Amino acid sequence: MDELDLKGNTALITGAASGIGRAIAELFAHHGAAVCAVDMDTAGVETVADRITRTGGTALAVAADVTRVTDCEDAVQAALKLGEGLQILVNNAGIIRRASVLETSERDWDRVMEVNVKSIYLMSRAAIPQMQKAARGAIINTSSGWGLVAGPRAAAYCASKGGVVQLTKAMAIDHGPEGIRVNCICPGDTDTPLLRQEARELGEPAEEFLKDAASRPLQRVGSPEEIAQAALFLASDASSFVTGAVLVVDGGGLAGG
Repeated sequence: MDELDLKGNTALITGAASGIGRAIAELFAHHGAAVCAVDMDTAGVETVADRITRTGGTALAVAADVTRVTDCEDAVQAALKLGEGLQILVNNAGIIRRASVLETSERDWDRVMEVNVKSIYLMSRAAIPQMQKAARGAIINTSSGWGLVAGPRAAAYCASKGGVVQLTKAMAIDHGPEGIRVNCICPGDTDTPLLRQEARELGEPAEEFLKDAASRPLQRVGSPEEIAQAALFLASDASSFVTGAVLVVDGGGLAGG
């Protein structure tokens, strides 16, 4: 299990205040990484960092809007204060709008694309030069099962997550020769605040929505901690020959798709 040891690494994780991002931050810290937790939710991300430090880990909370160039650059500079260099970047920040093209306002379309895709471009552009200095690094982007197959009333979300898959592959090609691995995770329905937000947007009771989301071979939705385990694999030396990969973590939801 030494290959899963992240000691000596600094990990910057976006969307770290709750859900999958929180689980990744806490798991990476448990495995020895110094964690720079980034989110717009100042109180939430500070709570995550505090919980990590109280259990013996090293963490720093950074309040940032990852759709802004200066915020991304400042977050990377903050992460560099935790150790020597920046070895791991997890681009996890994301939002969803449940609407068809006709139902989606231009403002909502732009916001989904900014948070789900542009933020990866901006944060990676700020972080990669630090990884180039050491000729090593691991970038994990959070896509979605709906980045591979589409779903109803989620036009902007599906388009954005499909973009994440292709952006991941393009980055893997460009930066592989520099020792930087770039992969993405495609979670299925996971019990997070974002999934419960979907229920509200569709006007459905949360528990009924979660029950419907569990219709997959494993007959349940995932937990943030289960998605975090996949991120740990991709961040660690256990995946040293893996780049440009799309790892589906969905309880078998796409197996028959």
